[in-house]
Amino acid sequence: MIRALLLAAAQLGDRRILVVLAKSLALTLLLFAALGYGLFAAFHWLALQDRVADWLGAGAETASWIGGVLAFVLLAWFAFPAIAIAVIGLFADEVVEAVERRHYPERAATARSPGIARSARMALASAGRVIGYNLLAAPFYLLLLFTAVGPFILFVLVNAVALGRDLGEMVAVRHRPAEAMPAWLAATRGNRAATGLVATGLFMIPIVNLLAPVLGAAVATHMYREGQA
Repeated sequence: MIRALLLAAAQLGDRRILVVLAKSLALTLLLFAALGYGLFAAFHWLALQDRVADWLGAGAETASWIGGVLAFVLLAWFAFPAIAIAVIGLFADEVVEAVERRHYPERAATARSPGIARSARMALASAGRVIGYNLLAAPFYLLLLFTAVGPFILFVLVNAVALGRDLGEMVAVRHRPAEAMPAWLAATRGNRAATGLVATGLFMIPIVNLLAPVLGAAVATHMYREGQA
């Protein structure tokens, strides 16, 4: 795992990786800008409703801004991995191909690109899984609040499972037919969970989290190769 992470980090300067990083980061930030605008607009509209405005009085405008900021920060914490992994899903094939061409040329020669349509379906499914898993875990997050570190640990575990599944599938789809994927997924839970754990850790580090989707896809590529060795 450490070797996979070091190899992934060392290839960040690769021109093909940098192109994907620029595209995915731009699209992710654009989506978050739209999300932020939507939240602020929603809170502003709510604050101007007669009953709410009467209750808040002169502080209605300020309250709408504070509510929008708090909602955006909270949503960003939970939604960023989902949105970022969905975006990288659109470009993951380029990252995986770049890693395979440099480190595993024999594997790159026999790989099959999933195509934009399948990549888009996988990207949407990835976002849905990350969001869905966290929504299912939401009651447990609340129950564990009194433990201080409980929600954090659960967040890491939940996202490690979700991200590990998605990142592993982004690599495997280039080498395995659709009918063989269920068996592969069942046989590689541990390998994929380890990949997901690294990706989740990267997502939780400021600044580094912007690189996390690309690094995660590269780590998953190395982990897939190690699993086949």
